[in-house]
Amino acid sequence: MQNGPDWPTDKLTTLRLGRRLVTEVPHSRPGRRAFVDITPGRVGADDRARDEGWVRADARRRFRLEHWEYDEDRIDGFDHDIGAVLVDSAEAADEVGLAAALAAWGIRPDVFVHPWETDDPK
Repeated sequence: MQNGPDWPTDKLTTLRLGRRLVTEVPHSRPGRRAFVDITPGRVGADDRARDEGWVRADARRRFRLEHWEYDEDRIDGFDHDIGAVLVDSAEAADEVGLAAALAAWGIRPDVFVHPWETDDPK
């Protein structure tokens, strides 16, 4: 995938390092909140690198996208999964497929942030 203006370098690097990104998206009704996350696939080489104390970058990772919706009142609690709904999910074989999946869902790559910068409960 080209690192064009729509995909910030730091976020592309995050994905290549195997770390998750999240964005909040519109919810279906009042009292709900929704998030889409991108989870990079991991392979044995990632586990070996972790065991050796480093993080492996890979520009050829697979990705899983998930769109979850939660009850707003439970999002900060331990039971955030009660009433949670998996709205949609998709797999992408590579960065090109990830870009295509995001385009199909109408989500720009530049809106994703690190999970700790959101209220995503996962």
